[in-house]
Amino acid sequence: MEFTTEPFDLEEAPAHAVAAREVIQKAQLDAVDVGPFGNTAEGEADRVLAAVGALLRDSLEAGATRVSLQVNVIGEEVS
Repeated sequence: MEFTTEPFDLEEAPAHAVAAREVIQKAQLDAVDVGPFGNTAEGEADRVLAAVGALLRDSLEAGATRVSLQVNVIGEEVS
């Protein structure tokens, strides 16, 4: 998944961005990359979906006015 929260603040991470990052970092996902302009995470479908719910709830409660979210399903290769 890939997500961003708004409004942006280039001087200091807003409370909603911190809340979202904390959710993702605690979600026991396989790969997490947190950056100032976007965040990505990969993992098992159930864990990703649980993290998405918590991410939306916590970031909106912390003041986010917009959450942009993209979820991609990557299937296993069949030989």
